[in-house]
Amino acid sequence: MSDYDFDLFVIGAGSGGVRASRVAAAHGAKVAVAEEYRVGGTCVIRGCVPKKLLVYGAHFAEDLKDARRFGWNVPDCGFEWTTLRDNVLADVDRLEGLYRNTLDNHKVELIPERATITGPHGVRLASGREVSAKYILVSTGAWPIVPDIEGAEHGVTSNEVFHLDECPKRIVIVGGGYIANEFAGIFHQFGSHVTMVNRSGTLLRGYDAQIRDRLLQISTMKGINFRFNAEMEKIEKKEDGTLTVRFKSGDPIACDLLLFATGRRPHVEGLGLENAGVELSDKGAIKVDDYSRTSCESIYAVGDVTDRMQLTPVAIREGHAFADTLFGDNPRTVDYACVPSAVFSHPPLAGVGMTEAEARNKLGTVKIYTSDFRPMKNVLAGRDERALYKMVVDATTDRVVGLHMIGPDAPEILQAAAIAVKAGLTKQAFDDTVALHPSMAEELVLLK
Repeated sequence: MSDYDFDLFVIGAGSGGVRASRVAAAHGAKVAVAEEYRVGGTCVIRGCVPKKLLVYGAHFAEDLKDARRFGWNVPDCGFEWTTLRDNVLADVDRLEGLYRNTLDNHKVELIPERATITGPHGVRLASGREVSAKYILVSTGAWPIVPDIEGAEHGVTSNEVFHLDECPKRIVIVGGGYIANEFAGIFHQFGSHVTMVNRSGTLLRGYDAQIRDRLLQISTMKGINFRFNAEMEKIEKKEDGTLTVRFKSGDPIACDLLLFATGRRPHVEGLGLENAGVELSDKGAIKVDDYSRTSCESIYAVGDVTDRMQLTPVAIREGHAFADTLFGDNPRTVDYACVPSAVFSHPPLAGVGMTEAEARNKLGTVKIYTSDFRPMKNVLAGRDERALYKMVVDATTDRVVGLHMIGPDAPEILQAAAIAVKAGLTKQAFDDTVALHPSMAEELVLLK
C-alpha cells in the first residue's frame, strides 16, 4: 500500500493536465485531478477552439460575396451573432463532455474544487478535505492581463468575449499579439468598426517582419483602424453604456466594447506554491527543468504556467513526457526547436523556424526566397489581396531554417511543410519535389 492517497495529484484540467492524468493512469498510477471551473482548460473552453469556430463564421462574410463572382445568386445576408455564439458554446459543452469521459474511462478521479498546495506532498481542497500525493503536477495555465488604469473594469478579456449579448457596432481592441489580431479580423467581418490600439509600434512581435507587415497592410486595406504607440489614460462609461477610451496623447475613441488582449500571465495566485518552496521566475512563471520538475522534487509543472512556450500542443507534449518519465519508465523531454505556430487572423499567417532577422543574426549568410502572388480564387473574386510565402535558407549548408507565410489556409499548408524544416531538409529537396498544380502550396517548391 502507498503511503499517499494518490500517486499523482494534478491541479488544473486543461490540455496538459488531462493528458498527464490519463497517461499516468494508463501506466497504472492512482490519479486525481482538481479543476475549479470546467474541464478542458483555456484552449477548449475559452481559447483556440471556440475562437477558431468564430473565425470560420467570419469567413462566410467574404465567401458569400465572392460566391456571386462564381455564378451563385447569393442574396444580401444578415448576420445573427446569438446563433453563432450559442452554437459555439454548445460545441464547447460537447468537447468538455469528451474530456470528462476521457478522465472517467482511465479511472482518474475528477474533483470539481479549487486545490491549494500545503507542502511537498499535501493538497487542501476548497471543501476542507486534505489529501496527500507522491507527486503533484501544476497545470493551471495562464490568465489574461488587464492594464492597471482607471476604468479598466469596463473592458472585457478573451475569457468573456465569447459570451457577449450582442455583436458590438464599435470595438476597440487593446494589444498587438495573436489574440488581438484574430479578434480584429473576426469582428470586422461581423460588421463591427474595429480599432486596434497598441502601446508599441509593432504587431506580432516574434513573427517574421515581412509577413507581419503584409498583415498590417491587408488589415488596413480592409478597413481596420490602428493606433500605434498609444498609452491609455482611462476608460469612461457613459449613461447609455458606451465607452470612451482616453489616451495620454491623441484623441479619445468612443466604442461599444473594449477588449483587452494585452498578454497572459501564469495563473499561480493562491496556489500555495510558497508552502513547498516552489520557485518562480521574475515574470511569475513556475521554474522547471527539462523534465518539468520544479525546485521542489515532488512537484512538477507543465503548460502555460511555466516559463516555456504558451502553446496547447506544447502543453500536451509536456504532460505526456512527464507521465512517461515518472510512471512509464521512459524518461524523456520535449524538443522545443522548430515548433510551428499560426495566427488565425484574416488572412491567417503561420511560421516555423527562424525568421530572416534571427537567421542573419545567428548564421550570418542566408538566402531568402519569396513568392508574392494573388491566389487563384482571389483573382476570379476580384480581390487584390495577395499571399506571401517566404523561405529562409542557410547559405552554407542549403538547409531550410525557416518558413513563413500569410494567405488563405496558410496554417494548414505550413503544418506539413514544418516537418521538412524540422527534418533539416535542404532547398534542393524542395526544388526536387514536383509541384501539385494548381494549388497555393505548390509555391513552396517553386520558390526562386
